[in-house]
Amino acid sequence: MSVRAIVSVLAVAFTAYLAARGFWWGTGDVDHPVVIYLALPLYLVVTWLTVFWGVGKTAAAPATASNRKGGLPMWVCALALAVAVLVPNAILFAVAPGSRTQPFATWVIGGVGALMTIIMVRRGPWFAWAGLILAGVSISLWIGLLPALALGLVGSIVWVAAAQLLMFALDNAARDTVRLAELQQAASAWQASQSGRQRERRVQVQRALQAAGPILGRTIETGGNLRPAERLEARLAEGRLRDELRGPRLLDDVVREQLEAARRRGIAVTMLDEGGLEDLAEPELAAIRAELAEILRSASSTRLIIRTSPHEEVAVTIVGRSGEGDRLSDEDSVELWREISRTH
Repeated sequence: MSVRAIVSVLAVAFTAYLAARGFWWGTGDVDHPVVIYLALPLYLVVTWLTVFWGVGKTAAAPATASNRKGGLPMWVCALALAVAVLVPNAILFAVAPGSRTQPFATWVIGGVGALMTIIMVRRGPWFAWAGLILAGVSISLWIGLLPALALGLVGSIVWVAAAQLLMFALDNAARDTVRLAELQQAASAWQASQSGRQRERRVQVQRALQAAGPILGRTIETGGNLRPAERLEARLAEGRLRDELRGPRLLDDVVREQLEAARRRGIAVTMLDEGGLEDLAEPELAAIRAELAEILRSASSTRLIIRTSPHEEVAVTIVGRSGEGDRLSDEDSVELWREISRTH
């Protein structure tokens, strides 16, 4: 049995006990018993309606103004407010003046307090306090303020106030729980991101060592006196190392092969990953790499500059320039200008 079911059963049992006291007038004076017979069932029906309203609704039901966070619809709250006014006046009207402070009459003070406590728990604070105030005024007019306070009105006020404080504490706890869950989720995402970056860096270091390790070892052995073929391999190793560090998202086996082939043809290739590819899925990246490999395969410029782009439509820009010497200048002519779209 759920906590809500247990609390509902306790609420029904308690309100039934309070109402049952209204039938035990014994030798007390009751001028209009029919009024009592009508008022007590009205109280129980409305009270139990506030207890069980919405119990059968599933958690998957869409939130509306009437069921959000277990709240009651406006008409149920208004009906409970009417009961808080009608039932005390009816009971005290039906009982003779000399018996209005007897338990079979004053049960209504606790009864209304219990009903307004339920309304408070079911997210109707304004109705709860309004009902309690109206009932308190009505009862005080019949038996006086001090007797009303002494016979249960103080307790009813305490019940409703305690219910409001409890709901406030529960709401704060729920907000803190949601916030904690969000922080835990963010921490987990950050940890996963860091783990992914660490794995990526390890892979890049391993590839760099594979690319540059042999020629570095040969350079150390010869004291830098490399043969022309070894110098070419050193330049290729340097290019592979720069590619792995500067543009890892653009690389796959085919692109690496075409980059090395372009450098062996004498093309100076520079890759720069300046962002813009982070939100692309792997199939989109694969299509971009395939197009880049095709462009590299047919490139003949002296220099190639490959840049990623944060532009919303362009993913990669490839510029091919030709000129004399090892450095670019404003006089170099642009032979190639290709843009790879983000969508394929």
